Amino acid sequence: MANIKAGKERTKIFGRGSHECLLCGRKQGLVRRYNIFFCRQCFREWAPKMGFKKLN
Repeated sequence: MANIKAGKERTKIFGRGSHECLLCGRKQGLVRRYNIFFCRQCFREWAPKMGFKKLN
């Protein structure tokens, strides 16, 4: 019983877990450039609809 926290949990402000995907809520693999905040899986699905093109 030594690891009981009193009060509410704090929200993460800095680091990898502080932002999440706007579509699915995943916190890892985010594309944060241009303030998109999509995970890489959602970005691959939505990129053609937003006007991004693959270069290769």
